[in-house]
Amino acid sequence: MNLEQRIDAFSSLGNFIKAALVANDHELAQGLQQAIQHSQHSNNWFTPENVRFALENWAKLLNKEKLTTWLSNYTLKESSPKTIGLIMAGNIPLVGFHDMLSALITGHYVKIKTSSKDQLVLTVIISFLKEYDPYFKKAISIVQGKLEDYDAVIATGSNNTARYFEYYFGHKPNIIRKNRTSVAVITGDESEEELLLLGNDIFRYFGLGCRNVSKLYVPIDYDLNNIFGAIYPWKHLIEDKKYANNYDYNKAVYLMSEFDFLDNGFAMLKEDSGMHSPIASIFYEYYDSKETISTLINDTLAEQIQCVVSKNFTSNEIPFGSTQQPQLEDYADGVDTVDFLLKI
Repeated sequence: MNLEQRIDAFSSLGNFIKAALVANDHELAQGLQQAIQHSQHSNNWFTPENVRFALENWAKLLNKEKLTTWLSNYTLKESSPKTIGLIMAGNIPLVGFHDMLSALITGHYVKIKTSSKDQLVLTVIISFLKEYDPYFKKAISIVQGKLEDYDAVIATGSNNTARYFEYYFGHKPNIIRKNRTSVAVITGDESEEELLLLGNDIFRYFGLGCRNVSKLYVPIDYDLNNIFGAIYPWKHLIEDKKYANNYDYNKAVYLMSEFDFLDNGFAMLKEDSGMHSPIASIFYEYYDSKETISTLINDTLAEQIQCVVSKNFTSNEIPFGSTQQPQLEDYADGVDTVDFLLKI
């Protein structure tokens, strides 16, 4: 299967997803709709709304024009495929799909260890590809036990699991990802609409993704009521039992520890130097100058940060509301996955 055929395959996958989200007129479409509904059984955070959101984003990206433009930045030569081991996380829906796409579209085979928390939708996607062309029957395999017979590994996990990944896979070419989170820098010049969009960056997927904003940097004397007003449209999250349990637990911890925090009934703002705020909490920190916060984010904390959301603050910033709508060229941890795969 050459590059053009692989692009056509994934473009067809995008068309399938788009159609299946609105009509279940054949077996695979029915399978995808069932997977959307049943995903929450294996992962309580995977609500149908969030799974559909992830699929809708991929349906937009998987078209011939975008795939071709993405790959035009590289020199791709047809060669013997290597086998890439993929160890996927399960924190948000389809979080490992970009790695699978990158490996397959560059002509490699994949051996996938899926997360038990994120299997159903990915299984339907793989079934579509295998039905689309027999090539994918040999190119894609799901590994249940130990990962063996591979040429390179892309593994995503926590800081703790990364140590094990480095031990087991360090002898092979690898990308090993650790914990990261995202931050927003508020300057006070944001429009009401931009602040409303910030709610998407904080609360989409309940804040569980590395691209979710869990920390705010705000100017001294900034009125934090602006933040509470902006995130109010997400008040419905408190109706989710698991989210509500986390809110109650973290609020109790703050109260028992006599921490100062602000509370609006479904989320808490806590002044804290930490980066990873717990569910239903948002850490914030004041800054006194653009230069100081720029140095902190771009130098001191760079390896902990996935995205910086801001307006006219830094060259690599992401617009408000777009963290959970990454483009094909938005690589996790800033490591170019396609470039890595082409050099194996």
